[in-house]
Parts: sequence; structure tokens; C-alpha cells
Amino acid sequence: MSDTLAPLALVRLLHLASPTLPVGAFSYSQGLEWQVDCGAIRTERDAGEWILALLDAGIARFELPLLAALMQAWTTADLDALRALNDDYLASREAAELRAETVQMGYSCVQLLKALDACRDAAGVLAGIDQPAFPTAWSGAAVALGVPVAPALAAWTWAWAENQVMAALKAVPLGQTAGQRLLMTLGDAIPSRVATATTLARADWSNFSPGLAIASCRHETQYSRLFRS
Repeated sequence: MSDTLAPLALVRLLHLASPTLPVGAFSYSQGLEWQVDCGAIRTERDAGEWILALLDAGIARFELPLLAALMQAWTTADLDALRALNDDYLASREAAELRAETVQMGYSCVQLLKALDACRDAAGVLAGIDQPAFPTAWSGAAVALGVPVAPALAAWTWAWAENQVMAALKAVPLGQTAGQRLLMTLGDAIPSRVATATTLARADWSNFSPGLAIASCRHETQYSRLFRS
């Protein structure tokens, strides 16, 4: 699949990466809220270091190469590979909240695909997968809409980073200008991570993020919460 992005494919990609996509991403902080509650994140710099660490530890070395593999499986109609990769992603969610998050967002994404003419075939395939994770459903939409792999990975990472920054703005709290500075820094980091992910051997995939796992587990019993994870 070519990485050249036609104008319509760009529009479709912006659609998939939009915070208005009705999958509920805004309701999750992925452990960031507990990091704020325990005092580990107090400032813009703290938030940036936490988000960038998650990008390098799990997103760049596991989610992005897995997403690329999912898109390849969709392109070749390899249902066995889709199921195996979906199972791998679910198994990588170390806390109950993280697993519930991807299952809920996956379910919401499937419901959306059923309503979009261009994505109904993908929704039909997903009906044969038990508990489709969000990356599995989202990658099916990306392929159905003609989005190339590298731009899709960049958009996926941007949407994740944007959601993390928005969570920091609410939980720390931070101002809007601080949020834009964080997004500029994170945006600078995305292209190199995408480039690495598209060539990373399966044996080198890694989701070793103990800090995220601990924060997510602690968040489950946090007394007062804005977010679901």
C-alpha cells in the first residue's frame, strides 16, 4: 500500500482522528489522572515527560507496529491474523480499566462502522471477532476508507497524544497555551516513532510499561475521579 495521501484519503483520516469520533476517548486518561492525584504530575513539564514516556514505552514499540500489522491483515482479508492480533492487544492491557477501555471503544467503533456505507463490510468481519479491541476496529475503518499505513499510524498517535493532553488540561489543571506547547513537542516526536514502527520486527515489539500498569490499577480505587481510566 502506498503512503501517498490523496485529498479524499486525507479527509477520511482527519475524520478518523477527530476527537468528535463517537467512541468515548475523551472519558479516559490512561492512568494520568492517578499520576496527578498522587502528586507525580504537577506541572506542564511533568505532564509532557509522562506522556512522552508512554509514547516511547508502549505506543511506539507495540501499538503502532501492531496497528500496521492489523492494516496488513485487513488488506489481505486474513481473518486468522486479525483474531490473533486482537487477542495480543487485549492480552497487553494489564489493568481491568485499560482492557475495559479498549473493549468499550472497540464496541462503539463497530457500531459506527455499521452506520457508514464504506465501512459496513469491515463491520461484518468484526462481527466474527470476540471483543474487538479499538485498534482492530479502527484499522478496519482506515483500510476501508483508503488510508495508507504510515499516515494512519501518525494520525492514531496524534489522536492519542491529543487525548492525553486534554486529560492533563482538566486534571492538573493546565491552561490552553500549555496544552498547545505540549502538542507541538509531542507532534515533533511522532514522525520518527512512526518510521520505526513500520519496520520494527515482531520479535522487537515491547509493551513494557510498569508505570502505566501501576497507575491504572491505582486509579481503579481512586476516591474522586473525572475519568474512567
